[in-house]
Amino acid sequence: MIILTIKTDQPEAEIGLFDGEQRLVSETWQAHRQLAETIHQKIEQLLQCQQKSWPDITGIVCFEGPGSFTGLRIGLTVGNALAYALNVPIVATGGENWQQTGIQKLQNGDNDQVALPKYGAPVHITTQKK
Repeated sequence: MIILTIKTDQPEAEIGLFDGEQRLVSETWQAHRQLAETIHQKIEQLLQCQQKSWPDITGIVCFEGPGSFTGLRIGLTVGNALAYALNVPIVATGGENWQQTGIQKLQNGDNDQVALPKYGAPVHITTQKK
């Protein structure tokens, strides 16, 4: 089972590939304002270095938060879109052992269908300025 993990709650983003509970490869980078531009490239590079392709992904684990509104929104959107496109299960977990918890949930057959963020505080959205 090839599992993609995504954590984008901070300016420093993290993705990983696991074969079951064994970490194959991971990368952490200063994504900050370039997260939306770089995340797909970084996933593609991880897949290529393991001689894998997009269809080899059989499950996705996303960090649900708390964290940055925009960072979580981008990471979870990427995870949800990939889960839908690849027709694979997705789970959202938090805490210090989020990857292990998420992998165990996938191995137990869990599927959140849609991974939702937990921001840790009410979201404050300002009105658009003209």
